[in-house]
Amino acid sequence: MSDDRSANADVLENTPGEGRTPEAERIEPAAPESFGLVQVWWGDGKGKTTATLGMGMRAAGHGYRVHLLQFMKGGASSVEAVRGEYNAIAALPGMSYENLGHYGWHGMADGSDEADHEAEAEAGLERASELLAAADEADLSAPIDLDADPEEGVHLLVLDEVLYAVDQGLLAEDDVLGLLDAKPDDLELVLSGSHAEPTYLEDRADLITNVRKVKHPIDAGQRARRGTEY
Repeated sequence: MSDDRSANADVLENTPGEGRTPEAERIEPAAPESFGLVQVWWGDGKGKTTATLGMGMRAAGHGYRVHLLQFMKGGASSVEAVRGEYNAIAALPGMSYENLGHYGWHGMADGSDEADHEAEAEAGLERASELLAAADEADLSAPIDLDADPEEGVHLLVLDEVLYAVDQGLLAEDDVLGLLDAKPDDLELVLSGSHAEPTYLEDRADLITNVRKVKHPIDAGQRARRGTEY
């Protein structure tokens, strides 16, 4: 019997909250203890942006300052001029977003002006550099006001579709490597996009995830759906 009690104690010791379900707490400004990694999310499967947004939401829930910078975002004609994630981010303390590229995909007949994509990708690169410089000036070991502008520093920065911009020749691989060179030690930097493997990041990233498509309803004619794709 004592062995059973000991085994149960070991289980509880290794279970968060000793097996109790955590309760939601009020979000207050806080600082992460061990941020500073570089994450890469790529692949031909659905869910790269979804995963990074979920991570951003989790960080914001702990009171960390999070910012999402999208280099481009679009989709099929079935995508309406609204993004559920934008509405959710606007209602979430500590998380903000901006989109500096065309609201459409480069290389697709989506009505956007292809000639402007490169200039807007360059603007995204410049903006990312500004945000990294601001984070370098900030004290990332301390809490940041949840309503603060991202120019005052962020703990987690997501550069959504920046790798897709490289794929399309709008940015160079060295542009992305330059961003990594400028990253403050305590900033968690997340890069997403790209159906092609970003091998140039293998030696620079701490986490690389390949989001692989096994099956997708679009192949059977399913159009983008409100609440899942946008």
